[in-house]
Amino acid sequence: MDEQLYQSAFLINGKTHTLSEWQHKTILLVNTATKCGLAPQFQALQQMHEELQDKGLVIIGFPCDQFKHQEPETDASMASVCELNFGVTFPLTHKIEVNGENTHPIFQALKKAAPGLLGSKNLKWNFTKFLISPNGEQIKRYAPTTKPQALLSDIKRWLK
Repeated sequence: MDEQLYQSAFLINGKTHTLSEWQHKTILLVNTATKCGLAPQFQALQQMHEELQDKGLVIIGFPCDQFKHQEPETDASMASVCELNFGVTFPLTHKIEVNGENTHPIFQALKKAAPGLLGSKNLKWNFTKFLISPNGEQIKRYAPTTKPQALLSDIKRWLK
């Protein structure tokens, strides 16, 4: 387990959190964008959140505006837009960067632990997904076009 993954702080609704709060749960992290063509995945993620949160799944959206400026919302308006347009109630963080010199430390750790196709480190697009097993023993990376439902067998394997 990479300590950077669990100790790096991020904000949800103005409150500071770390993944260590959910260390013993299965965690799905997704870089999101409300204006992305893949934004309908919000609905499938919300459905998974509703069905599996009581069984130990935590879903956290990390909004990112690095891909063709597809996250124009402010930190203040993002959650409202996601709830109104997609019914999202799972937590969303403040906007972060997932590539480049200002990459958020959580995504630095995720990319190191679970590189992409052909060992690439950078995220290619919005809705790249990282599934973290309880206690961070395994981390899986999924392409932006991988639908959330395709992760269900891996998620259920790691739920309590």
